[in-house]
Amino acid sequence: MIIEQFINGKIKQISAYISAVCEQELHYTELDKFIVDTMEEWAFLNVTDETPSTAHERVFWHLVHEVALHGAQALHQNLFFKSEMNTCIDFFNGVGGYPIDCIGWRPIS
Repeated sequence: MIIEQFINGKIKQISAYISAVCEQELHYTELDKFIVDTMEEWAFLNVTDETPSTAHERVFWHLVHEVALHGAQALHQNLFFKSEMNTCIDFFNGVGGYPIDCIGWRPIS
């Protein structure tokens, strides 16, 4: 239950952060900081199962890994990356289907 609550709260937050960065309402470094903080908080949960329990959690981890890999600045520089991130947010909002090529696994301690 704790993991599900954590993920559901973070889904709302990451969606807001990505949207704000895309709309240039928030500097991309704030999204990068959110990712680092989220990973630190996740480490305290001591999760040992790497398999996400829901499609939403899988998409969440996909977003986290992609932003960590490319950096939030890519939302300004890479239209494909921005489109991919927006597709994931649309999925969270019930607007679109499950994103193609979405691979999200939980980080484990």
